[in-house]
Amino acid sequence: MSDEEQINPGHTQVRRILPRLGPVILVIGILFTIVGLGSFFSSFGSFSPPRYFWCGFIGLPMIFVGAVMTQVGFVGAIARYHAGEIAPVGKDTFNYMAEGTKDGVKTVASAFAAGLSEGVTGPQTRCSQCGSENDNRAKFCDECGAAISKTCVSCGQVNDGQAKFCDGCGTAF
Repeated sequence: MSDEEQINPGHTQVRRILPRLGPVILVIGILFTIVGLGSFFSSFGSFSPPRYFWCGFIGLPMIFVGAVMTQVGFVGAIARYHAGEIAPVGKDTFNYMAEGTKDGVKTVASAFAAGLSEGVTGPQTRCSQCGSENDNRAKFCDECGAAISKTCVSCGQVNDGQAKFCDGCGTAF
C-alpha cells in the first residue's frame, strides 16, 4: 500500500498545493513588509508621511499565513525525517537497557516464582496427622486440630511446630 493510498483522496490536491503556494505567499509577504518598513524609515528624513507603510500591514499577516501553509505542506516529510532519525536511537537505547537489566529481570522473576510457590499466605507446613497444608506459623492443624510439628529435612527429627532450629542437628527452619 503506497502513501497515496493511505491518505484521504481529497487531501491529494491540498498536499500538492500547500508546499508550492506557502513559500510563494511567504516571499510576497516578506517583500511587502520590506517595502512598508523601508517607506516608514525613509520618511524620517523628510516631513512627509510614509507612502507605502500600509504594505507592512499586509506583509506581516502574509508572512504568517505563508509560513503556516509551508509548515503544513511539509509536515509529512518532516515527520518521516524525524521518525527516521529517532527510530534507530530508540532501538539502540532499548537494546542497551535490555542487555543491562537482563540479570536483574532474571532475579526478580525467580524471586516472584519462589513467592508464588510458597502460596498466597506464605510458607506452608503439612500436618503430621492428616497431611493437610497449614500456615507455617500455625500451632494446631486447621483440619484435625492436632499440634503441628516440623520435621527436619537434614536429619528427619520431629520438632515442635514453633521451633526455629532442629533439636537433633541445629539446622535452621
